[in-house]
Amino acid sequence: MNWLTRFMMGRYGGDQLGIALLLLSMIANLIASLTGYVFFAFIGYLLLGWCLYRMLSRDIYKRSMENYKFTMLISPIYTKMKRIGHRIKDARTYRYFKCPQCKATLRVPRGKGRIIITCPKCRWEFTART
Repeated sequence: MNWLTRFMMGRYGGDQLGIALLLLSMIANLIASLTGYVFFAFIGYLLLGWCLYRMLSRDIYKRSMENYKFTMLISPIYTKMKRIGHRIKDARTYRYFKCPQCKATLRVPRGKGRIIITCPKCRWEFTART
């Protein structure tokens, strides 16, 4: 295993973009094997080659900038997915409302009946049933 450590020394290695390329490559090859279209296999192998090129590259600055741009592109999607996950996890104990004035999302405990909710952002009061 020492030879692998020496080989990878000074090379870029794996990152988020590399993992995404690897997953896309696997999906493309799976589609190719299920449908029989050679085009998808070709795309899958191209993505795999690009992933390996990035991992073995010695130009660390360029690869890190590519990864930075990728993470900036994917960040809003990741944030939205994380927010949905939190909402699903809290679904039994909390209800979510939007403030009619400033459109802020408010989290209120379930089972309190009809209550007056005060928005902490704009201090608007509205009634809702939890």
